[in-house]
Amino acid sequence: MVRYLAPLVIFVVMAGFLYYGLSLNPQDVPSPLVGKPAPQFELSQLHQTEQMISRDSNLGKVWLLNVWASWCVSCRQEHPVLMQLARSGEVPIYGLNYKDERDAAINWLQDFGNPYVMSAHDYNGRVGVDYGVYGVPETYVIDKQGVIRHKHTGPVSPQALKETILPLVRELKG
Repeated sequence: MVRYLAPLVIFVVMAGFLYYGLSLNPQDVPSPLVGKPAPQFELSQLHQTEQMISRDSNLGKVWLLNVWASWCVSCRQEHPVLMQLARSGEVPIYGLNYKDERDAAINWLQDFGNPYVMSAHDYNGRVGVDYGVYGVPETYVIDKQGVIRHKHTGPVSPQALKETILPLVRELKG
């Protein structure tokens, strides 16, 4: 009897784990950086290579850091949402162009519009690694003290913007 019952128990346990795993939201990826200072960086700007951009250049304001690339299909999906947000003026959006060719990124922004106050060019992906990026797009909400308050993995949807990102931005602006 035990010989037949053991495989059934193992199957039920495995099915339970599978059911639980499938019920999780893949965009709710916990980040160990939430609640901690955003990693320091200094990179050249995408459009003006002689000018630099750093995390500290945004101290004193609430801002978004959107990690994107011209080769990223999902970035194209979220782009209209970012364009609309940029037009609203509610929060400045800074780009981190990740592992991309500079000319391809500039052409992509010319074709689809530029929602960014400015974009840093992270050609080798070093800054992306410091931020824990494992795929683009990813968006970080960073407070006035330079602390990461939220990480959104995947394309920003109108729903995520309305229900999570903008309420947090408004709260942080105080």
